[in-house]
Amino acid sequence: MSKVKTVLPNLRCTLGEGPHWDAGDGVLYWVDIVGKTAFALRPRDGGSRSWTFDQPVSAIVPRTGGGLLVALADGLAFLDAESGQTTPFVAPDADHPGNRSNEARVDPAGRFWHGTMQNNIGPNGEDLPVTVSTGTLNRVAPDGDIKRFVADIGISNTLLWSSDGTKMFFGDTIRNTLDVYDYDMATGTPSNPRPFFGPHERGNMDGSAMDEDGYIWNARWGGSCLIRFAPDGSVDRIVELPVTQPTSCVFGGPDLKTLYITSASVGLTGNGNELEGALLSIETDVAGQGCTRFAG
Repeated sequence: MSKVKTVLPNLRCTLGEGPHWDAGDGVLYWVDIVGKTAFALRPRDGGSRSWTFDQPVSAIVPRTGGGLLVALADGLAFLDAESGQTTPFVAPDADHPGNRSNEARVDPAGRFWHGTMQNNIGPNGEDLPVTVSTGTLNRVAPDGDIKRFVADIGISNTLLWSSDGTKMFFGDTIRNTLDVYDYDMATGTPSNPRPFFGPHERGNMDGSAMDEDGYIWNARWGGSCLIRFAPDGSVDRIVELPVTQPTSCVFGGPDLKTLYITSASVGLTGNGNELEGALLSIETDVAGQGCTRFAG
């Protein structure tokens, strides 16, 4: 495994999150939730761009039909990459106006999975406490049909599917646990949730990526590391990182062996570490699973 690198030396996110690798265009997408900005980077030539919104944004993914889908605080919207204009799509959690979008991923069939949490971002970007578990997990079909599967979530984090399509992983940072579900890929239905891994002394469970061997690389908020969990939920290895609050990761690059890692600087001003909030990368000894475009 190679040394951890800083991908963009001058970029620091208050709350970097939501990395997505689009293999078709060779582009990495990610967001700064508190900074209300989404980013795109083409590593092969350094081309980059960004879009700023009037509210927090937790995810950005490309669509199979062209354009992009973004998860804004109050719902999902289509984004025109050239003009920067957004068009409201659906609001999966509209019945919880005190929530905001948090975790989001596209399953291998092209459905968008949208996890929420109690809004913890103040009007000036300040950090607010999470006091209630009002988050939900919703599936958004390409035609906009919404189905809710989980409620009473503290902080939604990690959405992954096994390579054979029979398992889904989803967790709650407040409980510091990740659950595994049986998954019907044909219908997009998770069932039979059970614990996969529980609390660990190195930080709190945040976002994750899965490699081709079925191991989960989990970012540990406050733990300054990634933990690679084996398919049976045991700890395979701990990867030390030069940031306090890694938030998520995704495999990218032409061979899917570059692990991109987002991080957050929120609450860490003045701690002397200039890398807090940086986008990092590390070359791994195993390829990862690819991401899927939203089919809508």
